[in-house]
Amino acid sequence: MSVRQLIIAIVASLLMLGCTSKAKKTEPAKCYRFLRVFPPSQASDEEKLAYMRDHYWDKFDFADTLYTTKADTIEMLRVYADYVSNFVGPFNQEPIRKLMERASASKKMFDYFGMLSEKVLHDPNSPYRSDELYIAVLEAQIASPHYDRYEKMAPEYDLQIVSQNRIGHKANDFSYTVANGKSYRMYDLKSDFTIIYFNNPGCSLCRDITKAMKESEIISKMVRNGKLKVLAIYPDEQLDEWLKHRADMPNEWINGYDKGQLIDRENLYNVNAIPALYLLDKQKVVLVKDSINVGEIEEILKGKI
Repeated sequence: MSVRQLIIAIVASLLMLGCTSKAKKTEPAKCYRFLRVFPPSQASDEEKLAYMRDHYWDKFDFADTLYTTKADTIEMLRVYADYVSNFVGPFNQEPIRKLMERASASKKMFDYFGMLSEKVLHDPNSPYRSDELYIAVLEAQIASPHYDRYEKMAPEYDLQIVSQNRIGHKANDFSYTVANGKSYRMYDLKSDFTIIYFNNPGCSLCRDITKAMKESEIISKMVRNGKLKVLAIYPDEQLDEWLKHRADMPNEWINGYDKGQLIDRENLYNVNAIPALYLLDKQKVVLVKDSINVGEIEEILKGKI
């Protein structure tokens, strides 16, 4: 290897690390990468989980706002997702509250963690989406002295939306209309369980979910014996398209549409992200919210039999 090739190789390796700088040799550049912490090796599994939940961010300098521009955003999103999925869980708001408190060291850092939270916890395409956790972020933004009343308007609206139909709470009732023009109320459905399935015929993921539910042994069996109702709802305006695809849904399901789009207009459900599955119990209490995971619904139904 020539000297020139060696120099190129060294520079390339430094660039991959993201730590290159024009700083003096006596003042090495700070590497803006996330540094992991590790739990005590002698701790039990439960103690390790608690340790990581409380100390995951200990090596992150919340006071250094250069992280917001120097750190690799994709890496930080992975870091945040790893924290949520492995050490927080989908319903434990307290660690997220504490994280937003630490991020409030400056408005710039607070904005940065608001962005990370939105991408991981609120984006419809995120597998870690959790309205319960995102509520903690929105409440922190609304209470933050960094934001004026105008900046708080967006999180206040988002909080109103994500607070609807929370798991463990009763779902919002709504009217739906079937092909013959008759309208009914969702709460009038009588069964041990109800699946509300917001869908769109032009959506490829909707086709996958429809297929998965059709092929689900437990869903099909419970529909046949009357213990489960599947209410498929088309929330858009192009009824010609909906009518053309009516045969896509099994006859045993209830296939309706939102006449006048009142569900969306009255913010009864968040139908901006299609498809979406809700599982309700006999009292219309939400067991699964805004999901695309048919397997999750199957597991809950199996546990209720």
